[in-house]
Amino acid sequence: MLNTHRLRILAEIHRSGSIAGAARELKLSPSAVSHQLSQLEKEAGVSLVERGAQSLRLTAAGRRLSLRGQEILALLDAAEKDLMAHSRADTGHLCIGYFASAGRRLVPQALSRFARRYPAVELDLVEGQPHELAPAVQQGEIDVLVMFEHALDPWSPPEGVEVRELFNDPQLLVVPTGHPAGRRGQVRLDELAGEQWITSFGTGSPVLSVLERACALEGFVPTIRCRSDHYEVITGLVRAGLGIALIPSLGISDTSGVETTRISGPRLYRKIGVASRPTNPNPVLASFLAYLASTAANLRAGH
Repeated sequence: MLNTHRLRILAEIHRSGSIAGAARELKLSPSAVSHQLSQLEKEAGVSLVERGAQSLRLTAAGRRLSLRGQEILALLDAAEKDLMAHSRADTGHLCIGYFASAGRRLVPQALSRFARRYPAVELDLVEGQPHELAPAVQQGEIDVLVMFEHALDPWSPPEGVEVRELFNDPQLLVVPTGHPAGRRGQVRLDELAGEQWITSFGTGSPVLSVLERACALEGFVPTIRCRSDHYEVITGLVRAGLGIALIPSLGISDTSGVETTRISGPRLYRKIGVASRPTNPNPVLASFLAYLASTAANLRAGH
């Protein structure tokens, strides 16, 4: 069995980048941190860090264990808070904001597990774009917001709202069945400069879709045949042979008549996260966040 105290030390070394930094944060001596790290390596049976003359960094195994350890520690923290708040948490209310494609798998799967634990908690679900719902989190109208941020179109949450990143959702190329690109494991974006595209209406300033921003970085302007902000509509238009599209993996639900493939290009992914106020006193919030993080880890592992 892995020692949770040592997992916490590994996570802090990962965050701070050094044994000395972890020791300061955990209020331990550097020698104590180093000893606990060595013991964890013995428990794990693999090397977790690479030690240089003036540096230290985690190995691939160390980074993976650190991330898994953080998930375990989050669940343990949530379990402790559950016990402390048990008498108040069996009933109550939780308001959850989410974007449309998170409502297909991520939110329902997390809520299914949460509702089995807290069947009497009243749930309100509010669908909308993250930048539209974020002020309601700040004002306390929404407890938690499942949100996304495109790497090519970043935005900042309101003051007092913190975002915890869950996983990266890749943009996939969606083409009609039989399209040559569909038979390849990965396609470069600049290879598709002559194609007709279906894309969203765009955001930001200037108002551009993620596709248009990515193509600009690759040195060309895509030919846009039509636009829609609904991924089901975009997929249907691709299926009908009207063009090809970039769609986040969470936004693809029906692949009949289309093929998907990975595409290489500048930052073609969106960051999925969860926004909430650290000062929110809702006793069931921490538990739902833990279920959401666990569900996200399962989805990420299945990509």
